[in-house]
Amino acid sequence: MERKTGQIRAAVVREAGGPEAIEIIDVATPEPGPGEVLVKVAGATVNFADVMVRMGLNVQYGATAARAQFGLGTDVAGTVAALGEGVTRFAVGDAVLGTQERLDRPLGTQAQYVVLEDGELAPAPSGTDLVHLATVGLNATTADQALDALALEPGQWLLVSGAAGGVGLFTVELARLRGLRVIAQAGPADEKLVLEAGAQLFVSRDDDLVPTVRRLVPGGVDGVVDAANLAAGAADAVRHGGAFVSLLNSAPMARRQVRMTNMAWHTDAERLAKLAAYAGAGLISLRVARTYPLEQIAQAHQALAEGGLRGRIVLVPDHE
Repeated sequence: MERKTGQIRAAVVREAGGPEAIEIIDVATPEPGPGEVLVKVAGATVNFADVMVRMGLNVQYGATAARAQFGLGTDVAGTVAALGEGVTRFAVGDAVLGTQERLDRPLGTQAQYVVLEDGELAPAPSGTDLVHLATVGLNATTADQALDALALEPGQWLLVSGAAGGVGLFTVELARLRGLRVIAQAGPADEKLVLEAGAQLFVSRDDDLVPTVRRLVPGGVDGVVDAANLAAGAADAVRHGGAFVSLLNSAPMARRQVRMTNMAWHTDAERLAKLAAYAGAGLISLRVARTYPLEQIAQAHQALAEGGLRGRIVLVPDHE
């Protein structure tokens, strides 16, 4: 809860470590500068990107310089609380969703309020639950950008590894909307889920992936989105001259004229608006597995580490 007028609660990391390293601090309510928007947070999803910040991996891998404090949180949905100079796309009270990928910010979206740039936000579809809408940003944007990188044509075959996960299921659903034929690889218990999402065929992760896929699609699939980090274990399922996208920088060495891509998602407000509209129309699913109050963020990180969730973890700040 807010400790006093003009202050908010926010999740930060000052020393890298496990979930216990996360601090909930009191800070002055941030003010939006030119081109910025203050958002009252309704929900902020917990992602592996937050784990990387918490563990100091972004510094270790050279993605950002070391600093005294890192804010946590990439995804957000909420309502506009204040506008900075020059912002004309939104009005106070508008429902919005957003993503932010900058690692230099001392505060992230896992807070009661957050300041984002105008270009990091999109309007929320009318009537959509904002806690559920918070699950769209990072995962759906990553899935859509991965499909762009593959550049497949309608009717071509796509293999999605980890198809029941946060990015994987969005990939299946968005591939269906593009007219692609999908082979979904996931756990045995997830067959019904991925087929209902739009996959034509299912391969259990207990099966030998490459020969199984090649029996289903002789010659190999046209493309792979590797959401399960199988890397070379999935690459031979691609036909000669096909395409492979890794979401975790593990694309194998290029061979057989397969176009290998290590993809890093990026903030894209126009794309986010499209994906939000899909969510509002029920074309992509908004799956929330668990919600936690902001004060229980350590438990949320522990639940993420335990895995097995079918849906996202969302932090819901208390504004009372």
